[in-house]
Formats: sequence, C-alpha cells, structure tokens
Amino acid sequence: MNRSSEPPGTETVAAAVTETAELLEIMFERAREASPRPLSTSQVRAVVALDHHDGLNLRALADVLGSTPPLVSRLCDRLEAVGFLERLPNSASRREITLRLSDRGRAYLRDLRARRRESLQAVLAKLTPETRAALATGLREFREAAAGD
Repeated sequence: MNRSSEPPGTETVAAAVTETAELLEIMFERAREASPRPLSTSQVRAVVALDHHDGLNLRALADVLGSTPPLVSRLCDRLEAVGFLERLPNSASRREITLRLSDRGRAYLRDLRARRRESLQAVLAKLTPETRAALATGLREFREAAAGD
C-alpha cells in the first residue's frame, strides 16, 4: 500500500478491494463446505436471494440471479428436494408459484452466516481497534456509495 501522505488512487484501492474480495470468497467457500449438507454456490445464492426477497416467483428469482427460468427451476427442484424451499400457490395468480425458504432453509442460512462471521471475527481480532474502526467507516461509506448506483 502507499505509505506516503498522498492518498491512494482509485486504481490502487480497486486492486486492494479486488484482492480482499477474492480472499473473502475463499473464506466464505470454506464456511460453505464445512456445512453438514453443503449446497453449491448457485444454490447458496438462491437461498440468500430468497431470504432477501421473500415470495418471489420463478422468473423474478431468475432475474435476481442473472439466470434463466429453466436453470433456476432445476435449482429450485434440488433445493426443494433437500427441504430448503417451498413452492406455494400464488394468491394473486393461479398460474404462478411463490417461492419461499422453508424453516430448514432459514436454519441452514443462519448456520452458514454464523460460520462466515466466526471466520471474519478471527481475522478482525488480529487488527488494532483503530484499524477496525477505520475499516468499519470505510466499508459503511463504500456500501452507501455502491447503493447510490
């Protein structure tokens, strides 16, 4: 990192964020694989999407995941088979099915998030309190800037 009084440029920071994101992916992948019933990365993305957007239909979930309805339908078949997903009739349209996480799916996601947090906390504990505070501020501002796009 740049140790001079000159703040780093966007290219330098973007490279650091990219490297950090790759490390986070590895850490999160380890947490996913440690599950008694590990899901694929695509299945985890679907479970997280349904947690954030409860009651989506198949097409809307495909849009959120950047995929196609046939692929997402097969993904949902597998999630339903392990008891993580429920397909319910849509109250507004008999032609649509509403997708919801089951209690088992929510429990899986809680457990996965807890393992991810534990992994992050182990790394954060190695930082000084000042560095953790600066990181928290920077991440909050980054999230706000990204949300504005």
